[in-house]
Amino acid sequence: MIDFWFYLKLGLQHVLDFNAYDHILFLWAMTLPFSFKHWKKVLLLVTVFTITHCLALVASVFKIVTVEPALIEFLIPITILFTAIYALFFAKSEKPLNRIVGPTIATAFFGGIHGFGFSTYFKLLISGASEKTLPLLGFAGGIEIAQSIIVFSVLVLGYIFKDRFRFKGWIYVTVSALIIVVITIPLLIKTFPW
Repeated sequence: MIDFWFYLKLGLQHVLDFNAYDHILFLWAMTLPFSFKHWKKVLLLVTVFTITHCLALVASVFKIVTVEPALIEFLIPITILFTAIYALFFAKSEKPLNRIVGPTIATAFFGGIHGFGFSTYFKLLISGASEKTLPLLGFAGGIEIAQSIIVFSVLVLGYIFKDRFRFKGWIYVTVSALIIVVITIPLLIKTFPW
């Protein structure tokens, strides 16, 4: 059981590490258009992301699916960029809030990409270990707790800016999405695999 808690802590630290901020950026972009009143839709997106993320992590760790790490490292900033541009494109519209099917499918696909990304790090952690299941459960659990913290923080930040400081919702989304895009462009250049 000690292994479980050890890997849970590693999962938490890995996502909340500001040196590995790509996951934070994606969750920020994904949650950006929503507020607490849309909690059911946010919960749906986070759940879909979590499920596909965990499935990809398991598939990679148990060598059911193999994906080139360099390709995944490049695709992760692509997911961030597309999600931020989507938020930016619909900043003045209620469309992303009313139509959830498209964003849910995209989130499922992007969750898989992020899961493969985490698997590279996780496989380094457990190289040579005979038991993978308990560490995998701990690591995945830590990641999911960290993701929940980030999503909740983004919703709180949105509440503070939109409801307390009286920023117009579309201005808050536009500025935030542009910040995400600007931060993501160097990641794309750095991870370009060809």
